[in-house]
Formats: sequence, C-alpha cells, structure tokens
Amino acid sequence: MKEALFYEREASGRVRCGLCRFRCLIGEGARGNCGVRENRGGTLYSLVYGKLCAEQVDPIEKKPLFHVMPGSTSYSIATVGCNFHCRHCQNYTISQIERDAPIRGEKQTPQEIVQRARVSNCRSISYTYTEPTIFYEFAYDTARLSHEAGLKNIFVTNGYISREALAMIAPYLDAANIDLKGFSEVFYRDIVHARLSEVLDSIIEYRTQGIWIEITTLIIPGLNDSAAQLQGIAAFIVTNLGVDTPWHVTQFYPTYKLTDSPRTPVSTLRKARSIGLDAGLRYVYLGNVPVEGGENSWCPSCSTLLIERSGFVIGTNRVRNGACPACGTAIAGIGM
Repeated sequence: MKEALFYEREASGRVRCGLCRFRCLIGEGARGNCGVRENRGGTLYSLVYGKLCAEQVDPIEKKPLFHVMPGSTSYSIATVGCNFHCRHCQNYTISQIERDAPIRGEKQTPQEIVQRARVSNCRSISYTYTEPTIFYEFAYDTARLSHEAGLKNIFVTNGYISREALAMIAPYLDAANIDLKGFSEVFYRDIVHARLSEVLDSIIEYRTQGIWIEITTLIIPGLNDSAAQLQGIAAFIVTNLGVDTPWHVTQFYPTYKLTDSPRTPVSTLRKARSIGLDAGLRYVYLGNVPVEGGENSWCPSCSTLLIERSGFVIGTNRVRNGACPACGTAIAGIGM
C-alpha cells in the first residue's frame, strides 16, 4: 500500500478523494468508486501501487496514437480497477473488480519499468488497458523517471482526472488518447455512469496543459451513433482542440453487459468519418475494421498518401522532417 495523493480528511473518519472528478466521500474501511483506494483510519491508501496486472510492448498505433512517433513501440502497463463502469467495457476482466476483492498483480517498481522500456527499445511508456488515473501514484513516479530517461509518457484515458491531479503530472505527460464515448448526458449516465460535461472539461484541460491529444469514439449502434451525437463530437473537437486533432471512430463488438447490441456497420463508421471531415477535421481514422485506407494518413493540403497502415503495422511512411514531401505542409503530432 501507499498513501494516496489528493485527499482531505473530513468528519467522522471519512475522507474526500480529489484524484478524479467523482470526488468520492469514503467512509472508514470503504473504497472509492474505482475500487482500489481505501480509507484506513482516516488515511487514504492506493492498493495498486506497483501491482501490475498487464505489462507488455505494444505498437504505438495500438493506443491508438497515429500522430506520435509512428512505427515506434510503447512499454504498456496497467493495474486492476477503473473509476468508470461502462456497460460495454472491453477490458472488464481487469477493470471491473468487486469493491472488497483482493488486489492482484505482480509487484514492480518505477525503476524496473523504465529499465525494461529502455531494454525493449521502446520510445515511450503507456499507462493503459485500465484507467491510468486510478493508479496515479505509480504512474506519476514512473513518468518522472521516464521523462529523465528521455522517454515519452502516454495516458490512454477516459478523461475524468481532476484538474489538480492533471496539473501535477502534466510536465511529464506528453500525449493522451482520450475516449469521448458519446455526446449525450443520457448516454454517459446510463451506459458509462459518469457525466459528459466533466469529460469535456477534462479534455479541454489536457489541451490547456499542452498535452498532445487524440480522441477515440467507440460507436455503438442505437446508443451513440446518431448524426446529432457524431456532429456534436466533431464540432467540439474543431472548436476546442483544433482541426489537427485526430479522431478515431472505431467499431463496437458485443461484450460484457452489451452483448445484445450488434457490431457497428462499416457504413456508420464511414458516415462518422464524413461528418468529421465535413466539420473541418484533417485526420479522421476508422478503427477495429479492415477497411482499405481507413487507417491511412493523407496530407490535408495536397492529399498525398503519407502513412499507409494495416492494423498496427505501418507499410509506408513518407513524412519527412514532420512535413509532406510533396507540398511541404507540416503534419501535426510528436515525432512525425
């Protein structure tokens, strides 16, 4: 165990956690919404510090991040737990745990993770698979060492971190793929059990902190696939993040508590891509489907094919010194 950051003691032995936007009020012996922060005698502890349930080398494209050092690998880690309880969670076996369940995981140190990343020739460390906010203390300690070692740090996140927690880690956090799961408070309430407004505020805060952002929306038939929601997401990105922000629209497949919903038709993904491009976005990608060209990057000025992708594999990368070789247009991102 490790004493948690971002909490205050309140009356009757309770503590108020300030790590994420739920700001849980936690009684003695209880855990927060994430299931991995526990009040013991008026002190809040992280139960997952260094207890990794997943650890492996991934292509950066798997995050997905298409505009961060394309073709590189990222050392990817996670602990159990999540502050969201999405009905369609694709990693529910590690993210959704019982409130009183024992915490499983292999004990590691930040130093060991950074060393393994370097030995594996990774150029970054990704805090992913579950929600990185809930293992913040370990992510923060690792990110500081990683930054000193010249590695990038990446969050793959639901965007519910508190403003003060994000500000503390921002100097060491280079990029984030943030799930914008829909554009309806009803959808977020019923399917995610969170608030859309808090996610939108958090995404804007990431941008304010100067962190590179890519947005992902898993499109679920009948729930978040309406033209109104997709147009809302596209407009939000254009207005608040800028037209160079990549938007990944990905296919849903039945899982966890949404096994009665069908896979997303490819036609819906193409509709979403068209909506994004019509709104002014320069980079909209199709995910989880083998659609020819759906994962490629094109020059927004002259339409030259820049990066050809198939799944997580890059076939061709024609970007030179961060620009299109045909017309010289700068291609937004990190290490392009």
